[in-house]
Amino acid sequence: MISWIQRTFQQHFKVVFLVLLVLTIISFVFTIGAGAGIGRADRTVLKREFFGYNLGSQEDQGRLVGDAALSANLQVGFALEGEQIQSYAFQRAAALHLADELHIPAPGTDEIAAQIKTLRAFAGEDGQFDAKRYATFRDNLKTNPRVTETDIARILSDDVRADKLRKLLAGPGYVLPTDIKTQIAQADTTWTLAVATVDYAAFNPAITPSDADLTKFFDENTFRYEIAPRIATTFVEFPAAAYLGQVNVTEPEVRAFYDSNPARFPAPAADPKAPVKIDPAADYAAVRPQVEAAVKLERAQRIASKAGSDFIFSLYESKATMDSPALAKLLAAQNLAPRPLAPFTREAGPAELGTAAAVVAGEAFKLNKDRFYSEALSIPTGSVVLFWKETLPSRKPALTEVRAKVLADYIENEKRKRFVDLGRTVRAAIETRLKAGDAFDKAAANAAGTASTKIETKAIAAFTLRNRPQDLDFTLLGALETMEKGQLSDMAVTADKGTFVYAVDKQNPDLSESGPRFAETRTQIASYNSRVASDAFISEIVETELKRSEPKP
Repeated sequence: MISWIQRTFQQHFKVVFLVLLVLTIISFVFTIGAGAGIGRADRTVLKREFFGYNLGSQEDQGRLVGDAALSANLQVGFALEGEQIQSYAFQRAAALHLADELHIPAPGTDEIAAQIKTLRAFAGEDGQFDAKRYATFRDNLKTNPRVTETDIARILSDDVRADKLRKLLAGPGYVLPTDIKTQIAQADTTWTLAVATVDYAAFNPAITPSDADLTKFFDENTFRYEIAPRIATTFVEFPAAAYLGQVNVTEPEVRAFYDSNPARFPAPAADPKAPVKIDPAADYAAVRPQVEAAVKLERAQRIASKAGSDFIFSLYESKATMDSPALAKLLAAQNLAPRPLAPFTREAGPAELGTAAAVVAGEAFKLNKDRFYSEALSIPTGSVVLFWKETLPSRKPALTEVRAKVLADYIENEKRKRFVDLGRTVRAAIETRLKAGDAFDKAAANAAGTASTKIETKAIAAFTLRNRPQDLDFTLLGALETMEKGQLSDMAVTADKGTFVYAVDKQNPDLSESGPRFAETRTQIASYNSRVASDAFISEIVETELKRSEPKP
């Protein structure tokens, strides 16, 4: 077996190899609490058996999830994450435990070779097994210090055994003839459609609500205008510009900074008529003043951050409180005058601090009466320290405070209602003209005139859902579920348009049991049903085992 692996895995597959390498060395840590999981819920939980693994052991966790991650990546071609990999790891361990109990033997080399050809990790652009991609993986595998040939052989062998176990549990996979016919009808019905769209943006009805209308709308939707909790703070700033005089740089330091960040300092635009010359020295000389200024500012910002941190340390040592003389003394000693910030929410930080507003807001909402000052927070111009004043609870505003937003929301809500009403009017007009014998595009044009709106039409050539056009609007698919030839759908409203679907033609596929698709579809549905059954059985075993080994309170 091992000799076969050594002969087989001998080529290149760098991308997949790197992905698999990362997956096997990452530490997967999940939470064990009242429910199922992997990780440390309590340091006193030293042992929790799960089909031969100790979920209280980091080493066993690594083996359990590492093997599952490698298996999943080989099978589906990408990494599973979070609950997906946790669930797969549990089910895979349970399946292998059952395979051991049922004495399912290790697969032969032919079975493993067949398994390899089904793996998505080795599939080409057409979804089929790509020998070149597989050969690349084999060659690189021998240089991998963490994933060995033996590891791959073990993972593949276990996956084959797990698949055999699932097939045993699955059974025949029962399916009713009506289910098969429904699936064939959905996938293979041939549709020829015409589509009409109404532009929502171009629909601008005159909407002039009265005060009573706005008041009623506001009262019914007060929750939409609730003002989130806000925090009132002051701050002291340590501006980087104040420390520029303390910064000295050498020519090698300036040049090294430029060489590490050339894209930040593009050379001045040259005369387009002049010949192109590549002269790194001249490019550097042209931007050297800007580079030096950037180096000095970066170092001044570090000094500003340290000054802020030193100030925080002084506050801590002095045991200053919000209104204590110690705080006032420290501020005066460093010539710092706190400045107020307008109350702000967690989602919209203080506008006065520009691009640092979001970070500042997050830290500000950690403050309270007992913890009344923040850490030194870096901002583009230096660093700041926040001081808590008060936290303002959420509240429901008066209509006068949010009237502009209420008015905009009312108009949008009313416009949407009228757009839906327009859809009913247009649909009725189109149907009337269709019954009179008009072609769809002519009927839509006539409806556009009567409804005073613009309607665009498009014909869609015959297709099936099994082989639908790549650019087909998914809005259409929902309409097709209940339509027959000659029917016009209601208008489906999306964010930017309303869509009507007209079934120009509908050709049903052969639904007989002797038809070309019947046996194939039955096999597909049966396989799916049987897989669902086996997965449900294994999931139940997993839950039982996790419950059995759950730490006692």
